[in-house]
Amino acid sequence: MPALGKHRRSRTSPLARRLIALGTGSAALALPLVTATTAGAAPAPQQAVKAPTAASAAKVIHTVAKGESLAKIADARSVSGGWKALYKTNRAAVGKNPSLIHPGLKLKLSGKPKAAAPTASTEKKASAETTDAVETAAKSYTNDLDGWIREALDVMAQNGIPGSYDGIHRNIMRESGGNPQAINNWDSNAAAGTPSKGLLQVIAPTFEAYHVAGTSTDPYDPVANITAACNYAADRYGSIDNVNGPY
Repeated sequence: MPALGKHRRSRTSPLARRLIALGTGSAALALPLVTATTAGAAPAPQQAVKAPTAASAAKVIHTVAKGESLAKIADARSVSGGWKALYKTNRAAVGKNPSLIHPGLKLKLSGKPKAAAPTASTEKKASAETTDAVETAAKSYTNDLDGWIREALDVMAQNGIPGSYDGIHRNIMRESGGNPQAINNWDSNAAAGTPSKGLLQVIAPTFEAYHVAGTSTDPYDPVANITAACNYAADRYGSIDNVNGPY
């Protein structure tokens, strides 16, 4: 038996009955539909959250690890414009000397936004860059002749400058005895006002002409001195390994 009132006819409002009566004649009146606004009306849709722009997505922060230089970071992270662009972006944080960066320093990297669907080649490159970054972060150098030569060799490798550990060490011991503060104040270069300085006894004009980007601009800096001298030797003799006397 159906429940009481289950099929009860709904009551028709007086207005509705009046509209029905008006429409029962041979020519029904055309009345506009009126939509009532009720308390249960759906709220206006919320505005979509603005997605980050490509420019903001391209900003990356790199934390400097021990043994890193701007040149190494720019190469490992494929920074457009190399170390000079990286230095320009972070000059306020780095300071006047681009070679004096310390572990823990936060650097801003500017890169291109990733494609929606990276290809196999881009994925492979990203994997290689990650591996290089991990190896660079884990590498450190001792603050002695051995460490200076090894760090200089890594900088040289990044810049295509030839030379071996033995070739560099042999020439350093002949030129300065391993003293990075060595200076020659008695030869013809000194008489001309450009004394030879540092581990590989480089005069100022040669140091400036063959200075390797990303290293210190101080000719007494061990790594800067070695790399500039090896760059000069490569240009004149093919390699520092071919130098066996005054050069």
